[in-house]
Formats: sequence, C-alpha cells, structure tokens
Amino acid sequence: MPPSKKELRALLQNQLTDTVERVNGALRGEGLGTLEPVLVRLGRGGRSPHWFAQLKADGTLPNLDGKTIGSIVEMLLVAVAETSIFAGLNLPPFRVNPARGVDLPDLDLGVKSPSENYCTSEPFFSAYERLLGSEYDALVLLTDYQIKKHSPPLRLQISKAQYLTRSQIADAGLCTIARTHREWLLGECEGWAKKVFRFLAYVNQSDWRGRWLVKLLTVLRDDAAIRAVVEAARGDFTIRNRMRERKDRDLIPECELRAIQRVLSISPLAAGVIDAVDNWVAEVLREVGRTPSDNEWNRLLASPLDGRIGMSFALQWRYNFGRLFGVVEAEDNGT
Repeated sequence: MPPSKKELRALLQNQLTDTVERVNGALRGEGLGTLEPVLVRLGRGGRSPHWFAQLKADGTLPNLDGKTIGSIVEMLLVAVAETSIFAGLNLPPFRVNPARGVDLPDLDLGVKSPSENYCTSEPFFSAYERLLGSEYDALVLLTDYQIKKHSPPLRLQISKAQYLTRSQIADAGLCTIARTHREWLLGECEGWAKKVFRFLAYVNQSDWRGRWLVKLLTVLRDDAAIRAVVEAARGDFTIRNRMRERKDRDLIPECELRAIQRVLSISPLAAGVIDAVDNWVAEVLREVGRTPSDNEWNRLLASPLDGRIGMSFALQWRYNFGRLFGVVEAEDNGT
C-alpha cells in the first residue's frame, strides 16, 4: 500500500533541513540536471520554465516579482521531493497549484514563501479561520528576496523554514485569549463564549476601540486588571487625540471612550466586557459579523487554538509570519 498523504507530510517534515538544503542548492544552480525532467513536466507546454536556463548557467534568476518567485520555490520543492525525499516510493507525479485551493494537492500541503517583510496574502473564506486555522498544513519557507532583489541578478536563498499544522495557521494572540477563557466562558454561559469568539474572529485591531477591547479580554476574569485597562484607555484616548489634533486629523469620537468606560457600570465586570465586544461587532460590522455556524462552533470547541502567526484581513487574509521566526509584528497603534 502506498504511503498516505499524512505519512508523506511527516516524511517531508522530518527531512525539512535536508529538503531546504537541496532546494537552496538548486537555487545556486546545483543538481539541476536531476531536477530538469520534473521541472519540464511542471512547466508550460512541456518545456523548461523560462527561468531555468539562466539558473542552470550561472545560479541566478531574473529579477521577477514576489509571486513568481514563490512559484519557482514551489516547483523546485516538488522536484527535490520527487527526486530525493520520496525517491523509491513509486509515487505518481506531483502537481503544483491546480484549482483546488492548496499548493500541493497530492500532499494536502500549502507552501508559503514570505521574504523579510514576513507577509503573504491568502484567500479569505471565513473570519473564523483566524482562530481555527487552515484546511491544510503548510510549509513556510522564508526567502531573502526583499534584500537580494535590489542587487540583480537575483541570487535567491531560503534562510529559514518552519512546518505548520493546519490549526497553527491562525492568529497567535487571539487564539491565546480564546484558549485561556474557553472553558470558563462555557461554564458561565455558552452565549458569552459565542460572543467572545465572534469578536475575536472579526476584530480590527487598527480600530482604537477594538484594540482596547482585545486588551480587556486578555484580563477578562480579573476585576482589578479590567479597571486598570479602562483607566489606561482613558489616558491613551487623550494622548492620541492631542496627537491627531496637532496633525489636523479627525479625532477619535467621545462615544468610543464611553463604550470602554461603560464596562465599569455593569456587574460583574466580565459581563460588561462581553457586552462591549458584542456591541463593537454589531455597531462596526452589523450584519457582516455573523455568529459561527454549527460546524465552526463544534470545531472551536474541539480546536487546540494553537495559532502561531499574525492574521488580519480586508479583501484577503494578511498572514504575518514574523513571530514564527522570532520577529513580533509591530502593533498598529491607530494614530
């Protein structure tokens, strides 16, 4: 019986260091004769990719855009996997990025190739992916493209690599809040839990009130800490509006501060925080901020909530892999 996709992913994960070394060798023009048949099969029209000749001749690439660079890394990864990591397993040829929503469907594995800005853009399907993660595991290959593209010809290398399971492709900070309070919230009131999880899925932390509500959720069960956060928000509100006034920018409305202060008028204070986050979704997102479906809710109850990256969204997800490689993304302070 051939190995399962799970077994193949485990094999790749266990040999990740060797895999990256081989791909980096290929990016230096080494061993391309062995890889060429796979690259021809993956290329258009049964021909070598347009960048192959230059890479084979002098170990450099044309100064291409980041998306194309990501495709090159994927193709070389597949070629290395077929000819080295999975050699002798009599597997059918691998495919790259057909219309299935996953880069390597024969492994059920995504490949992300951020450079030193640590970010990639990904399709948006559901806000709850921010807590639940992806449908597929992912191999994250950090390249030096941002630096090297300024000194053509491009001598690209992968500097670091990480393997992420599907649940780890979620927002680390928001997952921590959800995981910390999940059992307590469910013990108090399932409706509270759904309101908190909905807010965490949808919150925009560049929004002043949204950011302070996240801070309040981190201390949800500590009344003294809730009071301290509200006081800190009051001071921050004054400082930021002074800065905005000097820059001739619109001020943060007073109602935003009142919404934070209102938390202290409700007993218990945790109920005030939960009401406040629920009001934020209703006022800012309105009908867009839906509650989790039954399937999403059951997954939220069972999930390890072990996200390891940063995630924000607009028309697409913005994945930030900085913290994965020891660089915590700067907080958008809303100034």
